[in-house]
This record gives sequence, structure tokens and C-alpha cells, in this order.
Amino acid sequence: MTTETKIEDNRVVALTFVLTDVNGGEELDRATESEPLLYLHGHDNLMPGLEEALAGRGVGDSFQVDLAPDDAFGPRVPDAERTVPRDAFPDDVELEPGLELAMEDDGEVIPFWIKEVTGDRILIDLNHPFSGRTVRFAGNVARIREATEAELEHGHPHGPEGTEGHHHD
Repeated sequence: MTTETKIEDNRVVALTFVLTDVNGGEELDRATESEPLLYLHGHDNLMPGLEEALAGRGVGDSFQVDLAPDDAFGPRVPDAERTVPRDAFPDDVELEPGLELAMEDDGEVIPFWIKEVTGDRILIDLNHPFSGRTVRFAGNVARIREATEAELEHGHPHGPEGTEGHHHD
């Protein structure tokens, strides 16, 4: 294999995988050949332990990486749930459990998830839905390519070929 086919910094990588809870075996997520996970290696697009385990692998290589909560989606914080009124959200957003949104607090963007919708009361959770879980990523390296200048400048991939329309607000 030539060095172009190895995962290293500044390369866009397409992964297929199944993410499971190590303790219960529950499937949490997956990325397929038709909808792979794209990331820019060396630019903090992935959890550090997963990115480290992928370094140096080539197209077609398989991987299996187990990550503890602190190395994956974080520990579960018990007091990270809040009930907020429906009118705190834009009218055109259909609120349903599992929906990921974000809010801004003192210039910091904070993701949160809708946990429950009860009339005009919305239970939000600042914990990632997979927080507190030891997870396993098992999959394959589908594709590797050099990043475009725009991708390097922005720090993330702009689609499978790097040419998809993309803008920053």
C-alpha cells in the first residue's frame, strides 16, 4: 500500500461501523457504505481514543475499539435535565424525544436533547443520550482521500468528494 491509502493527519476518512453498548449489546448507531461517517483525521472530529486506534490503517481494514464513558460520550451527570416551556423554542421546530438542538450561553454553544414532550412542558437533557455507557465501535475503513484546502481551513470534511456545497454561518 502507498502512503496515500493510510489514515494520517489531514486526510478525510469514510468509516462504516456499528456502535453498541458493551454491557448490554444494544445497537446505538451505525454508519453504512451508502451513508458513511466522514471525518478529517487530526482535527478533533472524533473521540481521541477512536481516532488514535484508526491512525495508520488502510482502506478495507477493519477495527474494533471499546471506549469507557470518559473517553466516549462522557459520564452521566445526574442534574443535567431541565423542564422548559414550549414557548422557549421556535414555533416551526417539531419537538420530539431524541431531537438534538443547541443553545448559546455566554458565546458557548451547548448541545442538548429533547427527552420528553408533555403538553407545553419540554424535558431537555444536557447529557448526550449515550453518556455513561462503555461503547464499542466495530467497522471498516471504506475510503481515504486528501483533504481540500477548504476542509483544512474549516477543520472538517465537506462531503465524500470534498466539493459539496458548504457554508458557515
